[in-house]
Amino acid sequence: MGNTFLNLALLIIFHFSMPTFSMKLTTILTDQSALLALKDHVIQDPENVLTTNWSASAPVCNWFGVSCGSKHRRVTALNLTRLGLVGTLPPHLGNLSFLSLLHVTNNSFYGGLPVQLSNLRRLKYVSFGNNSFSGEIPSWLGSLTELRRLFLDQNNFKGVIPFSLAYLSKLEVLYLSGNQISGSIPSTIFNISSLQEIYLSYNMLSGSIPSVPRDLLLLEVIHFSSNNLTGHIPKDMFDHLPNLKGLYWSRNLLSGRIPASLFKCKELQMLSLAYNQMEGSLPIEIGNLSMLQYIYIGRNHFDGEIPKQIVNLTLLMEFDCSHSNFTGIIPQEIGNLKNLNWLNLQFNNIAGSIPPQLFNISTLRMISLATNQLSGHLPSNMGLFLPNMEELYLGFNHLAGSIPMYISNASQLTLLDMSSNYFSGSIPDNLGNLRNLKILNLANNNLTSSGMSFLFSLTNCRVLESLFFEINSFISGELPRVVGNLSSSLEEFSASACNIRGSIPSEIGNLSHLISLELGGNKLIGQIPTTVGGLEELQSLSLKDNKLEGSIPTELCHLNKLAFLFLTNNKLSGPIPTCLGDLTSLRQLFLDSNMFSSSIPSTLTRLNYLLILYLSSNSLSGPLPIDIGKWKVLSSLDLSNNQFSGDIPTGVADLKDLTHFSLSNNRITGSIPESFDESLSLEFLDLSRNNLFGEIPKSLEKLRYLKYFNVSFNRLEGEIPEGGSFENYTIESFKGNEALCGAARLHVPNCKTRPLRNSKAKTKLILYVALPIASTILVVALIIIILQNRRRKDKLPTQEDMIPLGTWRRFSYHELRQATDGFNDSRLLGNGSYGAVFQGTLPDGTIIAVKVFKFELEGAFKSFDVECDVLRNTRHRNLVKVISSCSNDLNFKALVLEFMPNGSLDKWLYSNNQYLDTLQRLNIMIDVASALEYLHHGNATPVIHCDLKPNNVLLDEDMVAHLSDFGIAKLLCEEVSMIQTMTMATFGYMAPEYGMEGIVSTKGDVYSFGILLMEIITRKKPTDEMFAGERSLKSWVIESISSSRNQVVDPKLLSTIGREDLKVKNCALSILQVGLECCVELPNERLHMKEIVTKLKKIKVTLLRDMERVR
Repeated sequence: MGNTFLNLALLIIFHFSMPTFSMKLTTILTDQSALLALKDHVIQDPENVLTTNWSASAPVCNWFGVSCGSKHRRVTALNLTRLGLVGTLPPHLGNLSFLSLLHVTNNSFYGGLPVQLSNLRRLKYVSFGNNSFSGEIPSWLGSLTELRRLFLDQNNFKGVIPFSLAYLSKLEVLYLSGNQISGSIPSTIFNISSLQEIYLSYNMLSGSIPSVPRDLLLLEVIHFSSNNLTGHIPKDMFDHLPNLKGLYWSRNLLSGRIPASLFKCKELQMLSLAYNQMEGSLPIEIGNLSMLQYIYIGRNHFDGEIPKQIVNLTLLMEFDCSHSNFTGIIPQEIGNLKNLNWLNLQFNNIAGSIPPQLFNISTLRMISLATNQLSGHLPSNMGLFLPNMEELYLGFNHLAGSIPMYISNASQLTLLDMSSNYFSGSIPDNLGNLRNLKILNLANNNLTSSGMSFLFSLTNCRVLESLFFEINSFISGELPRVVGNLSSSLEEFSASACNIRGSIPSEIGNLSHLISLELGGNKLIGQIPTTVGGLEELQSLSLKDNKLEGSIPTELCHLNKLAFLFLTNNKLSGPIPTCLGDLTSLRQLFLDSNMFSSSIPSTLTRLNYLLILYLSSNSLSGPLPIDIGKWKVLSSLDLSNNQFSGDIPTGVADLKDLTHFSLSNNRITGSIPESFDESLSLEFLDLSRNNLFGEIPKSLEKLRYLKYFNVSFNRLEGEIPEGGSFENYTIESFKGNEALCGAARLHVPNCKTRPLRNSKAKTKLILYVALPIASTILVVALIIIILQNRRRKDKLPTQEDMIPLGTWRRFSYHELRQATDGFNDSRLLGNGSYGAVFQGTLPDGTIIAVKVFKFELEGAFKSFDVECDVLRNTRHRNLVKVISSCSNDLNFKALVLEFMPNGSLDKWLYSNNQYLDTLQRLNIMIDVASALEYLHHGNATPVIHCDLKPNNVLLDEDMVAHLSDFGIAKLLCEEVSMIQTMTMATFGYMAPEYGMEGIVSTKGDVYSFGILLMEIITRKKPTDEMFAGERSLKSWVIESISSSRNQVVDPKLLSTIGREDLKVKNCALSILQVGLECCVELPNERLHMKEIVTKLKKIKVTLLRDMERVR
């Protein structure tokens, strides 16, 4: 006991004597040496600050960013903020023994924090934020007991939060946001009584929120947003936080109810719990928090009524409880909230009428009550007291009555959505007073308009971009010629199902920026005006379900950007114009249920990217196009109810993506092609009511997705197949073919085997057929055996065979077969360039991914060896990790890879059930960029990926992105393979020089990465139907940004409605700008991946800072 006390005493004496001891041994020259070491460790100094200012010939205390104390003339502060410096921190900085302030914020320093910094016992203010520091947060930080402010935010720190931080008894501000920190929040963090602000947001923290064991009278801000925190909020947590002002816990997995103790925080100004799984009702005690200005509790599972006590919060500026299960009514006293400027109640079950007092709050800028159960009428004076209103969403409710005339007094309105209600009466003729209106949606109501007079007024809205009034069947009347005088900015015009009569006015052609024109489901007559051909931006034209006559004007062939053409169910006649084959942007073409005659123009097969073609119910004749196989991506083809003749072209086998094919009720002859079995995606095949003969090919049993099959009323014969999907079909699929036989359940005759007529025929068969075949088989077998013996003798051990058993265990074929249930389709994860990927489970429970290579594909073996070699020797957190491999003499080759439980980026981007927010998308971009940076610059020989796309970006359980399928890159060393790799890159992502000349380089990857950035932000594939001809994803983004319309950002990212929306949009546009810089035409002018990583990280810092200000 005595020795322990003595040791403790000596430690304390040593601790307090260290500054004096250091002072004796160090001088200003020591400080100078330490700073010059820092200068040597900086590899980029874009502003030449250190180069020109830090010189041994000048006094250290006069150097830029350096401050010295007046007493000892030693360096006390070093501030190098926002200089764009790149480099590492040298251990020599630990010699700056008088340093109390160290700021290197907003640079690109990387690597770990040197342990020698623990010597700086005088440090009070440390800011390493917005750099690229990595490694774990060092535990020695707990020894800097004078620390007041510690900023480690926006870096790449990982690991857990060290418990030693609880020793910083004077700490006031702790910023750890925007890293990759995992684990739980240490319970000891709330033992620091001096703590004022704590920021742990945008990490990967898990577990529950720790309780607060003592009163923290100074703590004002707790920011834990965007983590994976779970569980209930501790009930007594807020008993000890009387001065809390900001609670930011959105975007976690928190559950349970809001604890009652929260309502003791009388100083609370910000409450953000959005995007969690919280439940229960909103307690009435919320009305006691009189200082509240912002409430964000949307996207939870809250229910019950919105308490009327909410109206006591007279300082409230923004209230968002959207996407929950709130019921009841909107409190009548809501008009008391005189400072309210943002109200979002959309996607709930709120009923009753809208209190008229709501529309008397003059500060309101946005109201969204969409998708509820609201009913009743709007107040007649709505609009008189809304001078600042910009956006009003009332769609998808049960509102009735007329649209108030005074709505036109809300002169700042840019968006007015009253769609899908029961509004009636006339559309106001004074809507043209809304001069700032961009979007007007009155669709799906019971509105009227005499002579469509409201359109005359809307000609005054010169910035109008979208006008929707479809499904108002009482509008009636003719479309006036004044429609051509609407805003030149108009992009969308929808008047479908409005009972419109008369002809389409030729003035419609004046709307030069129109992208979508929908007039279907009316009573339009006459011909399609030729002026429509002048709408050069048009992408979608729908005139279906009318009574239009005449032929398709050839002027429509000038619409080079047209992707969707719907002319179904009219009285159009004449031949299909051959020039439609020039509209290479077409994705869907519906000409069915008209009176078209003649044959299918041969030029239509030029439409290489056509997805749907419906020509049914016309009078078309002649043979089917011989080169039908050119429609490579066609998914649905309906040619039924015509007069086509001739055979089914064998090229139908090239339609690999075809799911729906109908030739019913034509005059087709010949047999059913055996090659149909190659259309593996087929779900619907109708060949009924033709003149087909011969047998039903047994190979059709391979079509495992075929749900509907009909060959009735032909002249088919022979046995009906019984395997595959055929066991599900009934006689309805085969009736009207008298010579068919098969199973009894089909009510057709049994098939009987016919014996040979006599033994003489048998003898001839054996002599002339069987014996030659047997001889041939024997010779071939002998040759194969000899060749295999030679190969075994000549085979040398491979690099893989020479790897020590302890570090590289090869799997056998049988092990992998067992792990994947015999490579069962239920285990199939996807198909890659050279093979399929299966999920497997090893005997010890480890889940793996098994990539099985298709040996029949040219180059598959080479790709295996290359990918195995590359993956095995790479070590980066953002590359898919190889575990092992398998190769045998049965032409089976496979890689055993780390399993990614969250699947591909493509799945997350385009699934309706999964959602990636802005920060998640940005993190994925940074992960992929880091992987490419390593491939390009982290190896002696740069590794080129060549096939960058969302399907090759996989996400682990923490949503960290890993790049896969880069083994093919090593093939680029061989000239022969350079041509082969051209087929590996995916259309839409490949760089111009790659696709046209086969030139591969790291700059090609940069181009593909730029396309990927744009796709992630827009949620539009570069192969989307809207991109054809000269329009591409890249040009669309350029066009949108330059025109200030900014409509390219994925609407899901902007669905939050709030000031957050603007910040997200700014971030998205910054990312798109980086994407465009990656995609410049000349390879040498494109960015390097190192630059891209830096730019994206800076964008992330800006986003996080902006979001913290908003929330």
